[in-house]
Amino acid sequence: MAKSLGIQHHQISLGQKLRRITWGLILVLTVTAMVGVAMLYSAANGNFDPWASRQAIRYGAGLVMMIGIALIDIRILLSWAYGIYGVALAMLALVEIMGITGMGAQRWINLGFFQIQPSEMMKVALVLALARYYHGLSLEDCRRFRALVAPLLLVLAPAALVLRQPDLGTAIMLMLTSAALLLAAGVRLRIFAAIAVAGLAAVPVAWQFLRDYQKERIFTFLDPERDPLGAGYQILQSKIALGSGGLLGKGFLNGTQSHLSFLPERQTDFIFTMLAEEFGLMGGLTLLALYTLILIYGFIIGLGAKSQFARLVATGVTATFFIYVFINIAMVTGLIPVVGVPLPMVSYGGTAMVTIMVGVGLLMSVYVHRDVEIPRRASLV
Repeated sequence: MAKSLGIQHHQISLGQKLRRITWGLILVLTVTAMVGVAMLYSAANGNFDPWASRQAIRYGAGLVMMIGIALIDIRILLSWAYGIYGVALAMLALVEIMGITGMGAQRWINLGFFQIQPSEMMKVALVLALARYYHGLSLEDCRRFRALVAPLLLVLAPAALVLRQPDLGTAIMLMLTSAALLLAAGVRLRIFAAIAVAGLAAVPVAWQFLRDYQKERIFTFLDPERDPLGAGYQILQSKIALGSGGLLGKGFLNGTQSHLSFLPERQTDFIFTMLAEEFGLMGGLTLLALYTLILIYGFIIGLGAKSQFARLVATGVTATFFIYVFINIAMVTGLIPVVGVPLPMVSYGGTAMVTIMVGVGLLMSVYVHRDVEIPRRASLV
């Protein structure tokens, strides 16, 4: 496949690849994951079961997988990009037929030994597909409006399937990540402005397709106290917990809002709130500092890559990670409506963990193969 794409291979030995792996990034990821394990231990009132022990095992397995992905030649990832996207899209369509329903949404597929959420896989697959597409275009081609037809189809097809599940948070993430990648590829700002205007004009139509609970979340965002014991309960309790933590917090295992079960979903979407209650503003800023280090690694790796495909993959993965963090923290602090996006490496969840580890594995593959040059027309879009 790689030969058919006109890619010349310059072999890098396994030893060289292992030495090139960004072990500093792995250290920061591990510290962040351990923060998550500690908070899940606290969420279970001082027990490793049922969340902390599983999260630690998942991170260990994900670490092995991440290093394995980092060793895959970036040119092979280029040749696989559309195939990976096709598999992810097919699995999203399969959710419509045989998906498992949980918490009011049909998002999972049961593979026997574990359940998988295809919408999480699509976050990585879409980055690869868009990166390959734009790798095959010149900068001038990227700036033409007609060059947007294919990438818009690549984005809108999975976004529409995800919205049907329904999962508004993931659909928003797919579109925001794609926008960041298109901007990095060289799409003109005026095209973004035209799309934004069209999107705003479509809001009244889109409103009619929202589920009742999604509309309720928007009303609650605008006025959380309109239903303090119902729709507004989560965000009000989250704000109480955030405020009560103060500067240094109440101490590990001493968060009253979480341990007295006032704070819903404390092991998943609202885990940052629990951390801020127990460790205060300083604890929250420390976690944000860890996330900032990961983002800095991502940007530096992207800037150092010689091929357009590698640069765009790094940009897409870094943007995805940032959007995870931004949406979750903005959500629990009341800056945006609650949309159900987990906090990366910290919230409990298997598929989200896999998505992040695969993404970082791709980021590391970009760094390991940073000197590899791939002709812009090699991808034959």
